[in-house]
Amino acid sequence: MTDRDLASNAREHSETVVFVPSRRAGHERLEKFVARTGTHYAGQRNYDFGSGNRSSVSALSPWIKHRLISEEEVLTQVLAQHSLSASVSFVQEVFWRSYFKGWMQQHPSVWLSYQSGLESAYETLQRNKFHKADYDEAIEGRTGIDCFDHWCAELKSTGYLHNHARMWFASIWIFTLRLPWELGADFFLRHLIDGDPAANTLSWRWVGGLHTKGKTYLARASNIAQFTGGRFEPTGQLAMTAEPLIDDIDHPIVPLPLPQPLPQGDYLQLITPQDCQPEPFTSGAPVGVLGLLPIPHFQQSELVLAFERGAVGDAITRSVDKTATLKCSQDWSAALIEAAQTAGTNQIITPMAAVGPVATHLDTAKTDLAKAGIRLHQHQKSYDTLTWPHATKGFFKLKKKIPSILNDLGFLNH
Repeated sequence: MTDRDLASNAREHSETVVFVPSRRAGHERLEKFVARTGTHYAGQRNYDFGSGNRSSVSALSPWIKHRLISEEEVLTQVLAQHSLSASVSFVQEVFWRSYFKGWMQQHPSVWLSYQSGLESAYETLQRNKFHKADYDEAIEGRTGIDCFDHWCAELKSTGYLHNHARMWFASIWIFTLRLPWELGADFFLRHLIDGDPAANTLSWRWVGGLHTKGKTYLARASNIAQFTGGRFEPTGQLAMTAEPLIDDIDHPIVPLPLPQPLPQGDYLQLITPQDCQPEPFTSGAPVGVLGLLPIPHFQQSELVLAFERGAVGDAITRSVDKTATLKCSQDWSAALIEAAQTAGTNQIITPMAAVGPVATHLDTAKTDLAKAGIRLHQHQKSYDTLTWPHATKGFFKLKKKIPSILNDLGFLNH
């Protein structure tokens, strides 16, 4: 079957995905797609048929990002229907997100460097009207490059882009439009409902040749035409070369902390957008539950904000405490102290937050909580404990460990 035949067949079996921020909706999507996580996914995952047809990919990332459904739950369903060899392409994609999170966790200076670079890039826009005009054309989809302008509009209207389109978009942004990669990564984080600080930042760095030193990703008109089924073919409009970007900052590895045992006794359970599975952490039920949303320091799209609110709200409705509340606050310290005191406990437990805005809020609050005699414990889940230590170099190191990790998780030992 040719690429155009494949695209035509896909259009006949078009499939839209509605991103409802609930655990139930995530499981429904998983159950619908799991049969296609074998040879179907391996053969079609690189094809972007447009927002009206997500039949080639699972589109599960918004639910996984907020852990409305977990990586382990996805792997459980996949490996119940397919062997590892048959579903290896899909299984590896699940571990890619884990790789990015683990790598960033061990190189936190990359996140700080990105934020610093972003601030500098915005300052340059304010000083240089020509740069500002180029940037505005890009984020408003007025570049004249049809595919890029289409993806810009699709991102804003749906909060999602096919992974291949994200790579093309980033490459065009960096090498054709010659815009700072930090501005592009920021544009994605403002609009992607699955926007993960680690995966997004490191993917943009990878395209630009910063993550894997000297290795860039160059978008080509022929490749875009092939994998969009001929919908776009920007011949003569794209850069023909991709000179690697240069990072003159050293990013030393920071050892992961050893997992700590869960504290005993009463506790307040904290739910954040990082993890919306409010299962009890200990044998006892929490004496209180609080959902907290950060107030972003940058303007995020309403689609992103609505999904976060919905995800945390859905987690609260499933919690054991029917008096649980949801707050959006810039001052997490005050909100947590008040909630803990109301619940009559000096312990707060929440899933560990990977590097990003939520982790920053928690780190800031931890000191204030300690002064108030309240201990904040971040519990790392076994899946992260098993995967993150292998994310120190390229993905290949973690890739080799996938069978043993699956075995440790209980998937391959029966």
